[in-house]
Amino acid sequence: MAAHIQILTANDSFHIPHQGPEAGPVALGGELSARLLIDAYSKGIFPWFSNDNMPIYWWSPSPRAILYPDCFHVSRSLKKWLRQHQCTITVDQYFTEVITRCAQPRQGCEVTWITPKIDQAYRMLHDQGFAHSVEVWYEDYLIGGIYGVGLGKHFYGESMFSSKTNGSKVALLALCQILHHENFTFLDCQLMTRHLTSLGAIALPRPEFLRYIEENKRLQDRPTTWNQSEIWSSYTSPWNLNL
Repeated sequence: MAAHIQILTANDSFHIPHQGPEAGPVALGGELSARLLIDAYSKGIFPWFSNDNMPIYWWSPSPRAILYPDCFHVSRSLKKWLRQHQCTITVDQYFTEVITRCAQPRQGCEVTWITPKIDQAYRMLHDQGFAHSVEVWYEDYLIGGIYGVGLGKHFYGESMFSSKTNGSKVALLALCQILHHENFTFLDCQLMTRHLTSLGAIALPRPEFLRYIEENKRLQDRPTTWNQSEIWSSYTSPWNLNL
């Protein structure tokens, strides 16, 4: 069966990408409005492009990298590092700083996919209670962070940064501890990498991933569970990891 790419026009919604390309965009066009972004995530789709002057590319890769919250692999070296470095965790206290740090080009790469429009869109989702950040502090310095979108019992990771060894790993570990405590199904990591595999992520074929999506969509009509503001607000005071 031929792969199908959806072309979005004003006021469109996404099709569930059963027949979309596995290694290419499943949709083109549209806008980065809160409505369309939430519709995208609710159907297993996310934006990924590098130029605000080009059409938006929307993706739903197969296989999909996911991490079950209780399956994060804490290596012996990370445990040792955590014993030697007393880190503090905050949630949603420095979202703007986290996304700004994530947008900085990585070493050896001159461009970033977190364009000004992406930055603005996710700050808007944060203001509405859908996008959240986890921040890692050591000796009063922000050394790592991660942000993403939470819908129902799924969390869709978008990007993370590290300014000190293990900063992003600790942010991911802290996020997994929150998700596990709140009975989330999984953390979506989007694309598989060796690094994610080493941390416990697994690859799901698209049909299996979309079954999870369909189950989660039942929460869409229940705003108290679809928008997780109350869950995340309970973690805003500084806390320490529990290993």
